[in-house]
Amino acid sequence: MGEFLPISSTAHLILVPYFFGWRDPGLAFDVALHLGTLIAVVGFFWREWLIIFKLALKEIFNFQFSTLPTGRQVFNKFSNSNEKNLKDFEYSSQLLWLLIIATIPGVLAGYFLEAKAETIFRSPLVIAGTLFLAGLILYLADKYLQHRKSLSQVNWKDAMIIGLSQAVAIIPGISRSGATITAGLFLGLSRSSAARFSFLLSTPIILGATVFKLSELLQAGINWPIVLGVLVSALAGYLAIKYLLFIERIGYGIFFWYRTLLAILISIVYFLM
Repeated sequence: MGEFLPISSTAHLILVPYFFGWRDPGLAFDVALHLGTLIAVVGFFWREWLIIFKLALKEIFNFQFSTLPTGRQVFNKFSNSNEKNLKDFEYSSQLLWLLIIATIPGVLAGYFLEAKAETIFRSPLVIAGTLFLAGLILYLADKYLQHRKSLSQVNWKDAMIIGLSQAVAIIPGISRSGATITAGLFLGLSRSSAARFSFLLSTPIILGATVFKLSELLQAGINWPIVLGVLVSALAGYLAIKYLLFIERIGYGIFFWYRTLLAILISIVYFLM
């Protein structure tokens, strides 16, 4: 669930063993959680990915895909909301290429900086600071900026900025979804459009991370904790996506307060230990 909520799943994977004195469950369990979140995001968005590829291929080859559902038909499967939210399903034919562009900075950051992120930035106090600061920026962007743009209005510049924000999120505590949603809000996207772009953008990153480390999971062997981790991660991730997409009314303030309280708790525990 934490992969899709703007609360930093990486920080929570570090903090839970820290708080309770548990041993690190190991890389294989982390890969299992990635696999679960991949199942969640693909399970929720597979129809929309078909639409995105449909539009891109139609633009290039002038193909016709009359049998595939439209964005509005997909929308009707999940909500009876108003016409304003329906604009989030008016995808442009450039969306596939925009998602590819936005993915590149995150891939490069993961390839070159992951080792440093796994060591230098795992201090509890560093995580407390990034949780609070990134949460505060999200809160300010959500509360004080205008959010009028739909997903079909995202351009190349927007995609690159959101992609760069995803690269910064390699630091634990910032949150990949939090960084990309925040960037989307700063660029004027509506709350649900920012979340939708963030979730679509997560698909290639999670897929790449899962495939890259899948050998670790296979070498460790499949056991009940691994299977349970995949199932719980998939279910929680699916529910997180489903309900965060319809956040237009309540806003992201609740996540700022959660992150702030968690940062305070980390600081208290750190100085008392």
